[in-house]
Amino acid sequence: QNGVMSGLMQMLLLKVSAHITEQLGMAPGGEFREAFKEASKVPFCKFHLGDRPIPVTFKRAIAALSFWQKVKLAWGLCFLSDPISKDDVEKCKQKDLLEQMMAEMIGEFPDLHRTIVSERDIYLTYMLKQAAKQIELPRASETEPRKYIPAVVVGVVGMGHVPGIEKNWNSDLNIQAIMSVPPPSASSKILKFVVKATVFGLMGYGCYRIGQRTVQFILSMPAAQNYLQKLTEIRSQH
Repeated sequence: QNGVMSGLMQMLLLKVSAHITEQLGMAPGGEFREAFKEASKVPFCKFHLGDRPIPVTFKRAIAALSFWQKVKLAWGLCFLSDPISKDDVEKCKQKDLLEQMMAEMIGEFPDLHRTIVSERDIYLTYMLKQAAKQIELPRASETEPRKYIPAVVVGVVGMGHVPGIEKNWNSDLNIQAIMSVPPPSASSKILKFVVKATVFGLMGYGCYRIGQRTVQFILSMPAAQNYLQKLTEIRSQH
């Protein structure tokens, strides 16, 4: 469901990631790689990947967009060429600018913001709260009273998710609703059919053109010309 569009969107986002890497000289997500490296140095430290699975996020995001929103988003990602500097990245850390960028995203693609940012805020908050639960100490016997110690948790998240995590922290959260993938819409089915038909059509046309040129090339060879001439003479004699 939404597999074709989700795959295309992942390809476009990889293109964006490559563009950012080329501009900054570093790959996005360096803070998470650094967190993993530091966690590996701490004895008995457990490392958890607490974000929602990427396929679920992509499929829900694609399903939430209308046909024209998908076209508009794909067009923007395809022709992304604006220069990005390290100063621009530092500016994004400012709260006012970050809120402004989020507001612009909500205004242009409200459903995309909901699935990629707001829903993941809920998921990240839920996973952090699960990790932060008190740890029960082992008991020598069933009659011994239960003892708990607080868990020490270091959560590393993108800055854009911090306000949402703070907002959802004291709420009762249910992540089941944001883990399901809705069925594809009629426009998605039509677009999927058009993409498949276009691909197979181009493949068929390419095979036809290659075959046509191959036959023309073979027939233009002297050996083939002599063979055809002899065949014509034999047929004329009969």
